[in-house]
Amino acid sequence: MDDLGLLTKRFIISLRQRSFSLNTIHAYKHDLEEFVKFYNEKFEGNADLEKSARLVIRAYLAFLSKYNFSSRTISRKIYALRSFFKFLLQENITSYNLFKYISSPKVKKSLPVFLSKDEITGLLEIPKDKSSLGLRDQVLLEVLYSCGLRISELVSLNLDSIDFFGNTVRVIGKGNKERIVPIGNVALKALYKYLDLRKKIIADANEKAMFVNYRGTRISDRYVRKILNKWISAAAINKNISPHVLRHTFATHMLDAGCDLRSVQEMLGHQSLATTQIYTHVTTERLKKVYEKAHPRT
Repeated sequence: MDDLGLLTKRFIISLRQRSFSLNTIHAYKHDLEEFVKFYNEKFEGNADLEKSARLVIRAYLAFLSKYNFSSRTISRKIYALRSFFKFLLQENITSYNLFKYISSPKVKKSLPVFLSKDEITGLLEIPKDKSSLGLRDQVLLEVLYSCGLRISELVSLNLDSIDFFGNTVRVIGKGNKERIVPIGNVALKALYKYLDLRKKIIADANEKAMFVNYRGTRISDRYVRKILNKWISAAAINKNISPHVLRHTFATHMLDAGCDLRSVQEMLGHQSLATTQIYTHVTTERLKKVYEKAHPRT
């Protein structure tokens, strides 16, 4: 087998060619580099990985357990390796997928964190400064909650992504898949005002990005997190909040209001309905708490 480090680089290149998201590629790269480092240090490059696969895999799983990685993290690392060795099989570099029959640990599904209706109202209605950037912050939060977007989808929005007449947003999601998501009137009105002020901060008249930073260029994921942290703190919300929490909040509130699961799946851009079903557990748990507090025979 060729040098393992070079093979992992070939695999990462193949992911880029298949339009995997940057976050996914980064995670795969990190996990595979960790495995290559372990393999080189533990076996000093002397073990034939294909012939000694069982020994190497057992040693690697023991290594992961020793450092107290969570079951979710271990599962992700094994999935990355399984995909990598499947790639080697497809490229005829190995004769079989070495990780095919390695089972991942069972991952305990934790319920997603979300904001209550009072909390999201407090976050959106807290006064922002009336500058271009203050209005941008307001619009950014409105769009995240109104459309349930991933942070990567939000920052990649362009001026032509919004249909002001059809009340929809054209979103490029995971795997470069396009979907159309409805957007509420409140978010649209805020967007309309922002577009007028946006002209004052863009660095280049040809800039297509909907959301820009103080330099007038496309906003980054990290900067969105910084903006959200600022306003979460101002709203005195005592929760660990990320932009993804607004996506969870959108889905939970839609289901609470009676929206059907299939529609929520479509709006979120989930490939599998099972991924969306986690939000039904959230709403069921909430209903159970309300029942326990209200029913006299509980």
